[in-house]
Amino acid sequence: MDYQPLLAEERVNFLSQYLEVFPYTVMGFTVLLLVVGFINFFAIKRFDEYPIAADLPRVSILVPARNEADKIERCVQTLLAQSYDDYEVVVLDDHSTDTTLAILENIARQDARLHILNGKPLPGGWLGKHWACHQLAQSATGGLLLFTDADTRHAPNMLRDSVSAFLAEDADMLTIFPREEMVTWGERLIIPAIGFFIFSFLPLALVQKLHMPALAVAIGQFMMFRKESLEAVGGFESVRMNTMDDVSLARQIIRNGYHWRIMDGTHHVTCRMYSGFWETVDGFTKNIFAYFDYHLLLSALAWTWIWLAYALPPLVLLADAFGMPVEFFPYQIAVYSTALALLSWAVSFRRFRFPMALLVIYPVTLTLFVLIAFRSMVYNLMGQANWKDRTLAPPLWRW
Repeated sequence: MDYQPLLAEERVNFLSQYLEVFPYTVMGFTVLLLVVGFINFFAIKRFDEYPIAADLPRVSILVPARNEADKIERCVQTLLAQSYDDYEVVVLDDHSTDTTLAILENIARQDARLHILNGKPLPGGWLGKHWACHQLAQSATGGLLLFTDADTRHAPNMLRDSVSAFLAEDADMLTIFPREEMVTWGERLIIPAIGFFIFSFLPLALVQKLHMPALAVAIGQFMMFRKESLEAVGGFESVRMNTMDDVSLARQIIRNGYHWRIMDGTHHVTCRMYSGFWETVDGFTKNIFAYFDYHLLLSALAWTWIWLAYALPPLVLLADAFGMPVEFFPYQIAVYSTALALLSWAVSFRRFRFPMALLVIYPVTLTLFVLIAFRSMVYNLMGQANWKDRTLAPPLWRW
């Protein structure tokens, strides 16, 4: 008896059954993530929702800087203008080849609260920014450490409100999502995806209550730690070769039983993360692969599924509009799925304060981000990822 035709028929039947279920799976997935987004929208607090603490401790604000001449002065001036009594600002110049150091020295002559560190040579087995942050942490005199980037700007009440929130929550690590400034269309096309992924894919309220390290997130533009808690989990040395050090530190904090919190900082901190299309692409290329802990198969499957779930339904509608209906994906389900996706993106846009007009191009944004995710896998595996004129060492990837 010839079993080949039977096997072929079984495969066809299986594929047919899968294609029948697939559109409903997509819609169910978008419903679930919309619910997650709504919960996050109402659960995540802002700094100014907390009363001002009566006893505010000494804080060290720590800024790594490498070739930031066009940004560093604005950042430091906003940090020195804080309505807070006991704090220092320490900036480490990481072998800049532009005028970053000269700008810092000029500011320091006018304000003694600014301390400048000259970065030591980068040793083997370290990524550049992590080495800079490690040196900054060692030099800090405050009980609380705030790491922030040179491309950020801060409201005068940022430190007072963030420390008050930190103390009220009895946190060991506090991170925020700032208001992301997007100047060029290259930035507008890509950066809003970050807000969508944080708000829709991560049940942040549950992560905070149930201590779920795998689902933790952190934004390196603003990370506040108790100094002793950071040291207890190994500090930046423990993540010295991980390109996503912020997320890895958040996971370390939770895994070791410490308290991690995330808040809305869009009214206190502004950041222009990247300048232009290719800098944005390269910036995300260097670290997206690390989010899935360098698991190749998991990363590939996750990003493929995300694209199918959120970009395919609007493509089905577009194809139908041009007289090319997609038989395996019912038109009505595509309408519902697209509407649910738009709502999910709108929730994150509202909280991250992105321009709502960009919602209509969310399939383009998603597609670009997924392509960057695959680029991140390839470039990291081949050792071609680089940042700030430094090549990042290939990670210890796994299947």
